[in-house]
Amino acid sequence: MDFEALFVTKSNDGQTNISLGRAQSAELPPGEVVIRVAYSSLNYKDALAARGHPGIVKKFPHVPGIDVAGAVEESGVYEFVPGDPVIVTGYELGAERWGGYAELVRVPADWVLPLPEGLDFVDAMTLGTAGLTAGLCVDSLLYHGISPESGQVVVSGASGGVGSIAVAILGKLGFDVVAVTGKAQAHGLLSELGARSVVGRDAVLADPEKPLLSARWAGGVDTVGSDMLSSILRATKHSGCVAACGLAGGAHLRMTVYPFILRGVTLAGIDAAWQPLAKKAAIWEKFAGPWRLENLDRIRKIVPLKELPMWFDRILNGEVMGRIVVEVGGSRVPLRR
Repeated sequence: MDFEALFVTKSNDGQTNISLGRAQSAELPPGEVVIRVAYSSLNYKDALAARGHPGIVKKFPHVPGIDVAGAVEESGVYEFVPGDPVIVTGYELGAERWGGYAELVRVPADWVLPLPEGLDFVDAMTLGTAGLTAGLCVDSLLYHGISPESGQVVVSGASGGVGSIAVAILGKLGFDVVAVTGKAQAHGLLSELGARSVVGRDAVLADPEKPLLSARWAGGVDTVGSDMLSSILRATKHSGCVAACGLAGGAHLRMTVYPFILRGVTLAGIDAAWQPLAKKAAIWEKFAGPWRLENLDRIRKIVPLKELPMWFDRILNGEVMGRIVVEVGGSRVPLRR
């Protein structure tokens, strides 16, 4: 059985190339479940993989795509049968092994989750790894006792995939959300998603030499890292919590330990790729239930697989707002419950 995929190859002179091609199912990596892909999504990590980033891609040709929503094509385990709607996010998908920018993927059974009732393939990939990350961030704030009564919660990089979904979840839960973005054109959308105020980066960034800032935030979701994360932590109230999940602004953190030992601030690191499957399932069930977001169509753009390459540079350059959903099989993959 052959299938179409978006391949990243490397030439003898070290240049990477991206093109649509076909492969045989026998070339897929090992695993118990074959999925016919309806939709995938575009993440920062996918764009790095498309550029052949050595920290992500180990061998060529490679198929990026860390997210998948589709129907089971073949199964070697009793938990799944052909036709079951499923989702896979993270683990080695689209990194160490071929990913979701293909009509077929094969994965280990313990990476696969049933698509929750109440979500379709498009909504699932509007969320994808970005939504799962945002959900884990919000879950961490709640676990550490941050509630709407605690005070303002800040979200940095709010116009991106993780940030916009975090704003939407927190807004739905009744938090006073301050959304931080460098994109003036995103202010209206972020307000619509649930932010009570939208500010530029300069309203949050502060002198990195000051060990503590005036206590301002009950909690935060940081997708930027570096000086933005440092500024948020130094301005967090006593017993507050900041969930950190990104490094678009850099990986280094210039600050002292004072926020942690004088104010009892918690810095919660969030990783979505290698979360236990049960934890992922719990977050997905919240998206299908109490956290269900009715305005996902406002933050997504659906693009066909053949048009995806033009978006890689855009997301790497910070030019993408919200989420890019990648149509692979689309409606040709029926959603059967």
